[in-house]
Amino acid sequence: MELSADASVWKVQTKDYGKVHKLNCSFCEMVTEKRLRKIKNVVAHRQSGFVVVLEDIHDPHNAEAIFRSCDAFGVQEVYLIFDKEKPYNPQKIGKQSSSSANKWLTFHIFHSAEECLSELKKMKYKIVATALGGESLFDAKLEGKIALLVGNEHSGLSEEALTFADLKLMIPMRGMVESLNVSVASALFLFEATKQRADKGLTKSDQIRLVEDFSARSSKRMNRSD
Repeated sequence: MELSADASVWKVQTKDYGKVHKLNCSFCEMVTEKRLRKIKNVVAHRQSGFVVVLEDIHDPHNAEAIFRSCDAFGVQEVYLIFDKEKPYNPQKIGKQSSSSANKWLTFHIFHSAEECLSELKKMKYKIVATALGGESLFDAKLEGKIALLVGNEHSGLSEEALTFADLKLMIPMRGMVESLNVSVASALFLFEATKQRADKGLTKSDQIRLVEDFSARSSKRMNRSD
């Protein structure tokens, strides 16, 4: 990927078609070169075909911590289901736990597991549920398009959500407790999946679109701080 002589236009040579595609990026001119390099580097490490789904996470601080792990491991899209729990805006909740990672993620909000997971199924995602009694995470093959499904801190995933699961996984525990905090467990699932999917990056065209999006977000944040 390269920045053309006109800083408002990104050019990329695609492997599939051998053509140069252009995408207007007016916001690219509004961020510093250092910031733009940071954005390009982050986007280059975003994963393709891997999303996280959170069902009825009660404590926004737990959600924030999971957002931070998603950003750290290159997961761009997070789906939130608010069925039994009171909804909250993932982009508005505090930054203490997320370290502002929520400002750089893409969120999708649903009000039922059926609505959310049916849509992901149509998009050919394999639903991987985190659940006690499932297969060991460390024995699983996490290939193809994966939607990692994480449930409520106390009750776990709903029966409705579990009916959509193509695979159920758990983290083997060696102590007296049966499970980890939901944000800690999510980070371990994200780590293992990322380790197996290290080469699953975004297409060049998707990278360009995300660079433009991040540049716009960065520009707006800079304007608010003025």
